[in-house]
Amino acid sequence: MTNESNVDEEAVPKLLIDKPSDFRFHATYLVYSQAWDRSMSQEIRRKLNDIMTSLSKGEIDYKTFYERIGQYRADSNIEHFHVGSRARIETQSKKDLRRREAKDARNARHRRR
Repeated sequence: MTNESNVDEEAVPKLLIDKPSDFRFHATYLVYSQAWDRSMSQEIRRKLNDIMTSLSKGEIDYKTFYERIGQYRADSNIEHFHVGSRARIETQSKKDLRRREAKDARNARHRRR
């Protein structure tokens, strides 16, 4: 039991296996790095390290990497999206705008009397 608790408390180091010359690998390393930095759980960090190690050894391809790491990425999790935060912009034609302005002007003229 004490052995398991020591494993959980042990800090998992971040892998430094970036290859800036290989664009695809560099992009996946950035995704891994962001997910690793955002996670606080040592277990999740171990899983992320396993996924990244598998990719670097060629055991998995890029598609599999993104499938496996997707659940740990904050920007792809549904609970992190803010539904309805984007304002809807309504447009109107110039003709409709002028009709509305003319109607408002007529009503304003008659209200003044």
